[in-house]
This record gives sequence, structure tokens and C-alpha cells, in this order.
Amino acid sequence: MSPKKYVTQKQTNLHTVAFYNLENLFDTQDDPETLDDDFLPESEKRWNKKRYEKKLFKLGTAISNIGFSKSGKAPVLVGVAEVENKRVLEDLVQTKHLAHKEYGIVHYDSPDERGIDVALLYQKSHFTVTKSQRVPLLLEDEKGRRDFTRDTLWVTGALHGEVLHILINHWPSRRDGAELTAHKRIAAAQKNREVIEQITAEDSDAKIIVMGDFNDDPANESVKRHLVQGDLYNPMERLLTKYRGTLNYRGQWNLFDQIIFTNNFHRYQKDAHSFSEANIFDDDFLKVYRGRYKGMPFRTYAGRRYKGGYSDHFPVFVHLKYNE
Repeated sequence: MSPKKYVTQKQTNLHTVAFYNLENLFDTQDDPETLDDDFLPESEKRWNKKRYEKKLFKLGTAISNIGFSKSGKAPVLVGVAEVENKRVLEDLVQTKHLAHKEYGIVHYDSPDERGIDVALLYQKSHFTVTKSQRVPLLLEDEKGRRDFTRDTLWVTGALHGEVLHILINHWPSRRDGAELTAHKRIAAAQKNREVIEQITAEDSDAKIIVMGDFNDDPANESVKRHLVQGDLYNPMERLLTKYRGTLNYRGQWNLFDQIIFTNNFHRYQKDAHSFSEANIFDDDFLKVYRGRYKGMPFRTYAGRRYKGGYSDHFPVFVHLKYNE
């Protein structure tokens, strides 16, 4: 099944901001500094050049379609997670459906043991980066040793002349159990709050977007209580249902992938952006189309079994309207 680009009513003043967990976008080269052995040609997963290029093409196709049906263009900003290095991003933005968009890249290597990072892709014709930095999350395991995880990426720039602060996250996983690891995600939420308070101390009316794979749903404590306070709005809260989310685990939907922003995006102001809508990008071409897992994200791997799909997550997006 292939994607179909269609535009219900082209709105040139609508701009898409998206987030997408790319499910282990690794190159095929061994990095001796990280645990990337699963994604090498000689591994059990047999990750090779052909599979890598196929995944790049599929991800480029998916990204180019996010929000397209209403805005008539690819996303102006795309936060991504689970990328190995800058090289894979450079390869991604040169794929068929993205190359002519001239995406810039903001990326830093983080201390995650598997070597996966977050990054920002931005269309240079729409967004100008003025500052970027890593925000480390310092955690300890039960023995008091550093528990290495992904840094948060903080990017400041101008979208059509309006200053935005963007925080891109990939919070600690639930691999050892949701309750046992909840404190790590609460710490990640608190770290985001520190940055938000730092930004608003300098500009009380700053526009801030917080996005990422939080490994928690909108109603979980880390997001609902520790991140989303009176100054933030989470449009993703109403999108999670029994039948819909961004990832599915044992038949249950979750919405770990979220885009949250400051309340001032609800305000109409000339020469500024306001919130229009939020959604999950779960078009049929991104789904398993038959069998037991029909309707779930068409992933690249299920365990060690190669499926040849896009990702085990659906992207999420918001439409911002530029008020001229």
C-alpha cells in the first residue's frame, strides 16, 4: 500500500510541526563507543545497506506526507527520536521526497548506551536557528552509578520571524516496568520545567513547544502533573482512545508521542502563529494491512524478524496558522 497525497483545501498559511520516533534508524557501520551490534550486516537482524536505504525511503515518504492534506506542504519542523548519528539524518533528508525541501539538521550525540539521539529537522526557507544546546538528564541506578540516557535538545529560532523555543525529548523507557521506572520520567519532566522557567525568566511571554516520545501517556503523572502546568496546553490528551494511539503494546494503545505548547499559541496576534489543530498521522499506508496486527504501526522489525515497514510509532503533528 502506498501513500496518496491529497489536499482537501490548500491553506498556505497553515504550517505543520511534527514529531516522529523513527524506530532505530541506525547506519550499517560499527560504532565501538555504543551498543549498536544489533544493527550490523553480520548481526542476527542482518541489517544491511539495502534494508537501510529502504527504511530511509519509507521514512522520507512518511515525513513528506505529515499534515500535507491540509497545508499542502511537508512539515516545517520535525522532531525525531531514535537516530544513531548525524549521518543517518543527512541520508534521510536527501531521500526522494525530502531532498528538494532543503531541511537543515540540529543534532548532538548524547550519552545513551545504544547511541540513539533526538534531533530537529527544519525547512530552511521557513525556520532560522539562532541557538541550540543539549540538556543532559543526570540519573543514577540503584547502585549509585550514572544511568545514561538521551539528552533533551533545546533549539531556539525564528519561524517566519517569530521566535520559538523547541524542546525535543526521548524520556527513559519502561523496559524494567512502568512503575519501577516512573521516577526517571518524572525527573525528565522536571528537567524540562527547569528549562521552561529559565526561558520565561528572560521572556515571560516566550512561545515554547515541548515534543517527544515521553514513554508515558498524557494522563500519566510525569506529563500531567510534572510537565503540563498552568502555562502549558497538551492537545494530545483527547487523542488517545481505546482504538487509537501512536503505538500498540499487546493490543493496548498508548500515546507516548506528544506535542505540548505554551498557552499563548491560543492567542490571535498579527505576524504570529496560533494553534489550529493536533492529530496523529496514522494514514493507512503506515499500518499493517492484514492479519492479527491489522491497523497497528507497520514496523521495521518485530523482535529480530524483519518486517520492512516504517516505524513502530505513528508520528504526531500540530498545525499552526500564521496570522498575517
